Amino acid sequence: MSAMTHHLSLLVFSDLDGTLLSHGDYSWAEASPGLERLRALGAGLVLASSKTSAEMIPLRDEIGFSDWPAIVENGAGILWPGETDIGSAQTYTDLRKTIRTLPAGFVGFGDMTVQEVADQTGLDTQAARRARQRQFSEPGVWTGNRAGLDTFLAALTNAGLSARQGGRFLTISSGRTKADAMSEVISRLKPDRTIALGDAPNDAEMIVAADMGVIVRNPHGPGIEPLTSDQSGRILRTTQVGPAGWAEAILTLTKDT
Repeated sequence: MSAMTHHLSLLVFSDLDGTLLSHGDYSWAEASPGLERLRALGAGLVLASSKTSAEMIPLRDEIGFSDWPAIVENGAGILWPGETDIGSAQTYTDLRKTIRTLPAGFVGFGDMTVQEVADQTGLDTQAARRARQRQFSEPGVWTGNRAGLDTFLAALTNAGLSARQGGRFLTISSGRTKADAMSEVISRLKPDRTIALGDAPNDAEMIVAADMGVIVRNPHGPGIEPLTSDQSGRILRTTQVGPAGWAEAILTLTKDT
């Protein structure tokens, strides 16, 4: 059912790595019961990730929700159904130029070979090549000490950039978040109810902004500290990990639907 042509009772926003996709092998198989429930309800699913458009398009098709928008590069862009190119390589080039003026220690995807990205992420080389086709943001790793990181982050802020910690990588961008993009999607599709799921600090605003938020258990990542919404009963924390936890949450939150 098309995202653009019917009244929408439920719209789900979901992080990918460590949430809908397992941390180890990027499989979404264990999430299948939840995905089937969403399909049965005619609900929408908006994938929201640090992944690029090049990565998101085949994955969205594979999961079976290609009729819905996707939020790419941690909110820097929205990939609406049917679109393939939504940004400019110049934006990424300018971002990389600014990063090079900052204190050393950050190694981004643009500094790595395809093979090095594959080694860092566990992706195969074809998928790693798509992960390097960036338009808005630069994920990477910090190779220095904690004090050096603090100095780097301060310089980054002074340069007008933002850094967010995900489950695996520190990602640098202009500062637009998943929650910003989520708000844009909601204003266009006007769902009655929203659910947002994630596992890492860069998902926190999106989780809080939804009618119901889900923090998916991920023992491999930094996790999400207690949020104010935890106390109001608007946050569900899963007992199961990754996609199994994702399915657990979706089935729980839609059982009366």
